[in-house]
Amino acid sequence: MKEEALQKARQLDEQDQLSKFRSEFHFPQKNGKDCIYLCGNSLGLQPKRTSEFVNEELQKWQKWGVEGHFTGDKPWVSYHQNAKPYLSKIVGAHEHEVVAMNNLTTNLHLALASFYRPSGIRSKILIEKGAFPSDFYAVHSRIKVSGYDPEQNLIELEPSDGSDYLSTEEIIMTIEELGDELALVMFPGIQYYTGQLFNIKKITEVAHKVGAFAGFDLAHAAGNVPLSLHKDHADFAVWCTYKYLNSGPGGVGGLFIHEKHGRNTEMPRLSGWWGHDAEARFKMANQINPIPTVDGWQLSNVNILSHASHLASLSVFEEAGMENLRAKSLRLTDFMEELILNSEVLNNQIKILTPSNHEERGAQLSIYLTNHGKSVFEYLIERGVILDWREPNVIRVAPVPLYNSFTDAVNFVKILEEAISNEG
Repeated sequence: MKEEALQKARQLDEQDQLSKFRSEFHFPQKNGKDCIYLCGNSLGLQPKRTSEFVNEELQKWQKWGVEGHFTGDKPWVSYHQNAKPYLSKIVGAHEHEVVAMNNLTTNLHLALASFYRPSGIRSKILIEKGAFPSDFYAVHSRIKVSGYDPEQNLIELEPSDGSDYLSTEEIIMTIEELGDELALVMFPGIQYYTGQLFNIKKITEVAHKVGAFAGFDLAHAAGNVPLSLHKDHADFAVWCTYKYLNSGPGGVGGLFIHEKHGRNTEMPRLSGWWGHDAEARFKMANQINPIPTVDGWQLSNVNILSHASHLASLSVFEEAGMENLRAKSLRLTDFMEELILNSEVLNNQIKILTPSNHEERGAQLSIYLTNHGKSVFEYLIERGVILDWREPNVIRVAPVPLYNSFTDAVNFVKILEEAISNEG
């Protein structure tokens, strides 16, 4: 790796207005040094303020016991309300359209119960081939419990030309071809394997045009790229918070329901106590009166410690701003891509699966090792670079703008070159 690249990286880091947020996070250590952490697409780092937020609730529990539900600035009975202002900005929605609750797959099942209602020939769900298992298992089982055959009604779309990712045009064409047989289109915001950013607005438009609902799994998109779910008229979306949103392993999930559906209290749903009239909740009258917002899909009371961890991370996002994070993410990912493509060592040894157009990707480069195997990944891990491996022969690299630097990118590529060179 040339010295000029390192000098350029240091200059970019000095100019980076978001560089101060790096000190907000705990980094894993290896050999007495901070690791180069490029795995935020699997599990984000812990914000240093997380312990403060969680300990505040532990102290409340210790001091007040059950009275903590109604005590202090953030009473537990309404704790989920605290995240709404932050989440609405991150996913581009009104506060009454977003809620943190459950986990991703639970929220997906709840959404599918409302938005997959097959009738007659309109019974098919369109997803991508090789969808993340969270999506595949949920839609497969939803079709089955609805009395339909997944073999006939689950349509898995893959690129017809053998390319690495689906074009928007091919998705649109497929939706139009399925037409009135299509009940639901469900795609990720960002494809987990390739890192492709899908066009939510266009997919939603054409789905609605043929009379289908459009839902999205934002596990790899929330906190990664700016979103505009309300304006794009998505019907629903789900996400986890432990990746780019840095809310802790197995952290609370998120749900978006467009207000046009939230207002419809007659919409079929799997109901829970917490989704009904909050004012009458403790009268224990068991009357069906759903809250006319996304909160009407809630099941039960809040997991306070998980929400506190989530709230800590959201406060960091509020300070940084999604538009600022996206601007740095584009620069940082482009810089890393440039280093890789200009490397004489890596030139014929790897292929980047992620779209080259940076408007079609988030903070991820998926690197396919054309002539090498997992030993390259293991070399990186041993040298203190934390990222993840996907079969076959793919290393997913996520330069996260909140805590990664341009110098991280240079050091990573240098160690990757060493790993490739050592294998001949």
